[in-house]
Amino acid sequence: MTEPEAVRIELHAGARNDLRSLFELAEDSPTELDSYLHAGRVLVARSGDDLLGHLQLVETDRPGRVEIKNMAVLEAVRGRGIGARLVRAALDLAAVAGADEMVVATGAADVGNLRFYQRQGFRFRSVERDAFGPATGYPPGLEVDGIPLLDRVWLDQEVRPPA
Repeated sequence: MTEPEAVRIELHAGARNDLRSLFELAEDSPTELDSYLHAGRVLVARSGDDLLGHLQLVETDRPGRVEIKNMAVLEAVRGRGIGARLVRAALDLAAVAGADEMVVATGAADVGNLRFYQRQGFRFRSVERDAFGPATGYPPGLEVDGIPLLDRVWLDQEVRPPA
């Protein structure tokens, strides 16, 4: 298996559709994914020619605030620090661009994602009730580890200027 030392993080310059299967690991609504697939910038984690993960960073309606819109690491290489490296690279990229805040949203039912983002320094910001359902393109009855997927939790972190 790939070790984090062998992984490089870089901006993706190719077609976004080439990354769709990775995006689909983190997005259950094809309608939602279609609405943002081509937005912002995408960092990818690679080892040799192998694509291991990605992070999509988009602008928001507030100047200085950027959002991690979609992020995934292949299951076979999870737990090796690749996701953390993608987040650090996104924070560095945002800092160079002059951002002062980064936000991310995830399902309240996804305890693993909540744990991951808090370990990266994010803190709880707000809850958006009933964000996941047929009205927003999500199939009914979605669950994460036996917990109904209904609400979206927003987290944030200050982006520090480059040293």
